[in-house]
Amino acid sequence: MEVKTHTALHVLKGAVVKVLGEEAKWTASVYVSGKHGRLTVKFNRKPTKEEIAMIEEFANRKIEENVPIKVYELPREEAESRFGEDMYDLFPIPPEVRRLKIVVINGWNVNACNKDHTKTTGEIGEIKIKKVRFRKAKELLEISFDVV
Repeated sequence: MEVKTHTALHVLKGAVVKVLGEEAKWTASVYVSGKHGRLTVKFNRKPTKEEIAMIEEFANRKIEENVPIKVYELPREEAESRFGEDMYDLFPIPPEVRRLKIVVINGWNVNACNKDHTKTTGEIGEIKIKKVRFRKAKELLEISFDVV
């Protein structure tokens, strides 16, 4: 189950950036336990109810499209020249890590990630956003979800 939930983080992140824009592209933390997940991104405001509904809708549409999830294992320099800084999150990958696994959902999300993933978005199931919390002092937006 955690493979599906973890993959759902990548799909949800793509939807967050599509709806809220580039300001929401930096992931601060992620959490996965069974069918429950939480994505935390750096952001400057609480999204509206309409935006949250759109994020869920966009994510589930991407799942319905059943697009392939590609994983590339590359030397760090090659990955950086090919995908740029967008593949990183706010939590750094230690400099001694010389090979990276890059998870790519074409036109949707690119992320350096060493976890296991489904082969296609369709294998995930459905994403249900459960709770959204904006932490103003830290400018962090937490999106809790379940995979059903």
